[in-house]
Amino acid sequence: MLQRHGSAPLYLQLARHLQRRIDSGEIPSGARLPSESELSAQYAVNRLTVRQAIGELERAGTVEIRRGIGTFVRTPLPQVSVQVDPRSQRVDPGGPHQGPPPDPETARVERVVATSPAAEGEAARVLGLPPERLSRIDTLVEPASGPLAVSSYWVDSALLPALLPAMEATGNLAAALQQVLGAPVEYDWRAFSATAADLDDAPLLGVPTGHPLLVREGVSCMPDGAPVYFVRRRLRGDAIRFVLNYRD
Repeated sequence: MLQRHGSAPLYLQLARHLQRRIDSGEIPSGARLPSESELSAQYAVNRLTVRQAIGELERAGTVEIRRGIGTFVRTPLPQVSVQVDPRSQRVDPGGPHQGPPPDPETARVERVVATSPAAEGEAARVLGLPPERLSRIDTLVEPASGPLAVSSYWVDSALLPALLPAMEATGNLAAALQQVLGAPVEYDWRAFSATAADLDDAPLLGVPTGHPLLVREGVSCMPDGAPVYFVRRRLRGDAIRFVLNYRD
C-alpha cells in the first residue's frame, strides 16, 4: 500500500491514496474521513504523517477540516461555463437574468458593494481620462449557489448620478450604460490571467485568502470605438470555466 522506502514521502503517498479513494467514490462527497487515530492504525503510520496528509488534501481543496468535529470530503461546486465566440461575440450583453444560475459574463446580475473615487493608473491610460475624473464601482455576482465574481469598474465620474440608479434597476452595468448612453456597449478587448484572493476579495467571495481566482479584464466601448469603462473581474477558479468556440 505505502512504500516506506519509496521516492515520495509517506505523508504524500497517504494523501494520494486517500485522494484516489475519494475520486473513486469509495469515500463519497460530504462523508467524514476516519479519525487521525483510525487512519494511523489503518495505514500503520504515525499521527503526524496522517496530519500532514490531511493538510495536503485540505490545501488541494479536497477536504474541509471542521475543528472539533472532523474532516469531511468537500462537495464539488457546480461550474458555470462562460461561452465565448471569438468570431462574433461583440456586444457587451446585459439585461436581467432568468433561468439557470447566472453566467457572470453574459447575465451579470450584480449588486453594487462599493463606490469610490479611487483611480487606477492602467484604467486612466486605456480610457484616455485623467485619474481625477475616474470613479470605481465594485460589484458582486451572487446567485443562490453562492458568490461567483467580484468586478471593479472604472468609469467617468460624471456618469455616476444616472448610472448607479440604472444599475440598481437592471442588475447589470452594461445594461445600465445602454440606458444612460442610449446606445449598446461593445467589447473592445479582454485579457485573461490568474491571481489569488486578497484580503478584500476573499470575504466577498466566501473563500480563504490565497484562493485561486480567474481574472478577466478589459475595455468596453461605444459602437464608434470610444472607450466607456475598464473592468477587472475576479472569478472563483473552482466555480468558473471559460469556453472559446471556434466552430459552429
